[in-house]
Amino acid sequence: MNTGIIGTGRIGSTLARILVAAGHRVILANGSGPHTLGPLVAELGSAARAVTVAEAAERADLLVLMLPFDRAEGLLPQDAVRDKVLVDAMNAFSGQGEPRDLGVRSSSEIVAGWYPGARLVKSLNTMHFETFAFAGTAPGERLAHYTAGDDVKAKDIVAGIITDLGFAAVDTGPLHSGGILQQPGGPLFNRPLTEAQATEWISR
Repeated sequence: MNTGIIGTGRIGSTLARILVAAGHRVILANGSGPHTLGPLVAELGSAARAVTVAEAAERADLLVLMLPFDRAEGLLPQDAVRDKVLVDAMNAFSGQGEPRDLGVRSSSEIVAGWYPGARLVKSLNTMHFETFAFAGTAPGERLAHYTAGDDVKAKDIVAGIITDLGFAAVDTGPLHSGGILQQPGGPLFNRPLTEAQATEWISR
């Protein structure tokens, strides 16, 4: 499966590295164009290629949004992502670095409104990039990454990737309630938990 990563900052580049290390192929895109991704592609080797955002949306089997929240609206061609698994790994912060007040909706519900027809899953957003880089291959109990969404099969696909990366996939529920648990200000954000700890917390 070709995993497209939209956004190649610290967290997006980290995801690309650990996906390639786990035997996956990645398609990389950012807002500045593929010509800016030469060093990262050279580092990752033949399992990676850089394309435009539109090309990534067309070619990838699964897309991960790992860019600033405000840059995602209208970025992807809607026809290209219809019926495609789209992972919202973004975090909505205010200009002061605080969790943004989004009213009653989760940030992922807002993203789902931008891309109707996409099979949206909230995931891969709760862990600091430095932990993300090494925790999947560290000894000891696996740390949890979460999936929230209304499409069970899409969540299963994302859970498989989480498992391949050496983490435990823990389902937090529907896109609304499960997404709120994961986003900034939620109780699971930036709080590394083992699978057992996460499962116990969610079951309360």
